[in-house]
Amino acid sequence: MTPVTSPPRGRAAGADGPPDGSGPGLEAEDVQAAFDAAVAADERIEPRDWMPDTYRSTLVRQIAQHAHSEIIGMQPEANWITRAPSLRRKAILMAKVQDEAGHGLYLYGAAETLGTSRDELLDKLHAGRQKYSSIFNYPTLTWADVGAIGWLVDGAAITNQVPLCRCSYGPYARAMVRICKEESFHQRQGYELLLALTRGTEAQRAMAQDAVDRWWWPSLMMFGPPDDESSHSAQSMAWKIKRHSNDELRQRFVDICVPQAEALGVTLPDPELRWNEERGHWDFGAIDWQEFREVLKGNGPCNEQRLHRRRTAHENGAWVREAAAAHAAKHTATHATGHTADHAADRTAADRDDRVEPAAAGPAQPNTAPDTAPDTAPDGAGAPSASRSTRSRA
Repeated sequence: MTPVTSPPRGRAAGADGPPDGSGPGLEAEDVQAAFDAAVAADERIEPRDWMPDTYRSTLVRQIAQHAHSEIIGMQPEANWITRAPSLRRKAILMAKVQDEAGHGLYLYGAAETLGTSRDELLDKLHAGRQKYSSIFNYPTLTWADVGAIGWLVDGAAITNQVPLCRCSYGPYARAMVRICKEESFHQRQGYELLLALTRGTEAQRAMAQDAVDRWWWPSLMMFGPPDDESSHSAQSMAWKIKRHSNDELRQRFVDICVPQAEALGVTLPDPELRWNEERGHWDFGAIDWQEFREVLKGNGPCNEQRLHRRRTAHENGAWVREAAAAHAAKHTATHATGHTADHAADRTAADRDDRVEPAAAGPAQPNTAPDTAPDTAPDGAGAPSASRSTRSRA
């Protein structure tokens, strides 16, 4: 890419404060123009760069919703850890749920670079003032649901999130690189699980088909409302936070899933699904957006249960956070004390060296040091050479 020279962007004075004008003569118009030029040139906006308040708030909203979805999304699958059919499946599922917790950690960290604390975000989640993906308000009724979540839900997440690796905000984009790599393993794990079921008994095949029937439409809703009803997509795309519209991503996901469903031997529950030669895409039926809105309002099958368990887990983990904070404070104090003691020892040694006169040149003097060095000898001075040699060998 040809380097693009843009005007100085300035530095942010605070979370939402005015720019500090980190260059002579920089005014609000200058930093706004610099911001616009950086976005247009596909440069990354970093935490200390000036940014519009609306850009910052849009990022906080999106990253917080994403982070909340990761930690709430642990619940449906964790429900099956103790009931996994084999030790191998249990280990895979535990690793996956643990990955989701890590994704939430990366994303909360990215949100904190925007001046919003993790505690504040979690308080809003627990109070119902911030949302998470509606898909996680559906129950996991059978073991096949774990496979359907991996194939469809994580597959939809990858379709939606891979473009975020090129998000205009640096910390979010960098977090997404690792998250997408791990999500790709989750999607393969789900596909492999469903493949094993569809190659199994008649009951296992029926269980796999039932799970696909229940998760297909909620997975299409994951991309958000239609473009003409989305209040955020246009501006997010203009800022290059998003790269594609909701409907574009949804269509891409359908086009990917149709041949995969055929390979699995399952039927997608849409009688209107057919190839459109003119468009070069698969046509699909109408989504029940009323169901989507009801789940968002908190009227889904598991909304209340998900938030109750999240609040309970947060309350039960208070002692862990307090212990970790106390340990960190103790470590910081110990480190500071040790640094001060080391500095004092260095000064003492320097003063002692200044007081010692250099030995006069002449023949070597015999070693008259006693066999045992006095307790007051600093740093082993005066100890027999054999002892020093022994310590070296030890």
